[in-house]
Amino acid sequence: MNLNYRLFVSDFDGTLVRSDGTVSQKNRDAIEKYRAAGGIFAVCTGRMLTSILPRLEDLGLRDGYVVAFQGAQIADIASGKLLRDCAFETSEALEVIRFMEEKNLHIHIYVEGKLFANKDDALLAAYERVCGVKGTVPNGLLSDMVASDHLRVVKVLAMQTPEERADVLALLTEKFGEKYAVACSSEWLVEVMPKGQTKAAAIAFLAEAYGIPRQAIAAIGDQENDIPMVMAAGGKFAVENAVPALKAIATVVPSFEEDGVAYAIEKYAMGEKV
Repeated sequence: MNLNYRLFVSDFDGTLVRSDGTVSQKNRDAIEKYRAAGGIFAVCTGRMLTSILPRLEDLGLRDGYVVAFQGAQIADIASGKLLRDCAFETSEALEVIRFMEEKNLHIHIYVEGKLFANKDDALLAAYERVCGVKGTVPNGLLSDMVASDHLRVVKVLAMQTPEERADVLALLTEKFGEKYAVACSSEWLVEVMPKGQTKAAAIAFLAEAYGIPRQAIAAIGDQENDIPMVMAAGGKFAVENAVPALKAIATVVPSFEEDGVAYAIEKYAMGEKV
C-alpha cells in the first residue's frame, strides 16, 4: 500500500489520550492498521520517559523510538536505551529555578528519570495521578539541592491553574524567551527547556534515523509546544481542541475525545493527501 506519510508522529496528552486517561479502541486500531501497511508511528511528548514508556504497551508499540521531554530525550522502546539526551547546564537550571522560587511558583524539575517538586499540594497530586509518576518534595529549596548535588536538570516547569496560565507564560517568556525554550504543554503547565530543545528537534532526529524526508512525515498535536513539531512536518494536523495558533497552521481533525488521531491516519496518512 502506498502511504501518503510514512511516519506519523503524535503528541500524547490532549491529542491521543482522552480526558479519562485512556486511548480509544478506534485510535489503537488505526495505529495498528497503519503500521501493518508499513507506516511508522511514534509518540512525541513532554512527559518523562518513565511516564510514557508504560503507556506504549497499550498502543502495541514495542519497538521503534519514543520522544520524551519535548525531544530532549529520545529512546529505543525495546531496550530503553537513550539515543538523544540533552539537559541544562547546572548554572542555567539554577537561573530558571531561582527565578521561579522568587515568584513563589509551583515548580517541577526533572533529573535522571526522577521528578522533584517544591510543593506537596493538590497540583502535585493531580500531576502524579495523570502521569503515573511520584514526585519527591525535598527539605529546603530545589535550587539549593541542584547546586549542592550538581544535578543534571532536563526540564523545569511551572504548574498552575488554567486561569493563571497566561500570566505565568508571559512572565517566563519575558524573562527567558530569548535564552531558553518556553512553551505551554497543557492548560496547567508552562515548561522551560534548554534552548533548541523543542519537538521540531525530534522531527529532525526521527527523519534522519528512519531515512524519511520531512515531506513524508505527518505530525499532530493540540498545544503550543506542538507547533514546532507540526511546522517541521510535511503533514500538519491539529485536533479540534487544539489552541488557535496551532489550528491556524494545520488541517483540523476531530477532537481528542472523538478519535482525531484515527481520523488523520485513515483519511490523510492512508487516504487522500493534504
